[in-house]
Amino acid sequence: MNADPRSLIEGLRRADPLAFETLYEREKAGLYGFVLRLARDHHVAADLFQNVWLKLARHSARLREDSNLRAWLYTVARREYLSFRRAQALDLSRVLVLGIESEAEGSEEHDLGLMALGNAWGLSSDADREVLLLAASALETEAAAQVLGISGAAFRQRLARARRRLAARLEATNDAGLPGSVKAVR
Repeated sequence: MNADPRSLIEGLRRADPLAFETLYEREKAGLYGFVLRLARDHHVAADLFQNVWLKLARHSARLREDSNLRAWLYTVARREYLSFRRAQALDLSRVLVLGIESEAEGSEEHDLGLMALGNAWGLSSDADREVLLLAASALETEAAAQVLGISGAAFRQRLARARRRLAARLEATNDAGLPGSVKAVR
């Protein structure tokens, strides 16, 4: 299938399985990575990821001709995550799942660096994690801003602030000499 955006949108609007498959193959890795880093849990991420594709299947006939498909998918993923978080806040039993250890293995120095980054990441707000993940994804600045419903300038400003706060958290971990602190992360 021709993967240019207009023909892909037209194929999706006609419920062409090849268009859906083409988009899925093109976006699955980045989108799953985005929801995984937001949710910080493989099981939750898998559910959110699946919900995004179900929403596309249900609503593809209503896509506009000028839709940015990547931005649409990330917007839906973000909204799915926010809905999950609201439900999670009401369901205290999920608190028991939050202590799942990282499955990453490597050198002790690498593991300590990951632990420091994980600690700093865990202390970051949802808003900071969202903007940092969107910046790290394959989305251009304007598309990432569109996902958040803000201007490109506002996105760049939020990104700069989120980066400063994350760096400060890493620095605080290093200065405190906490387990997982790493001097070389700077």
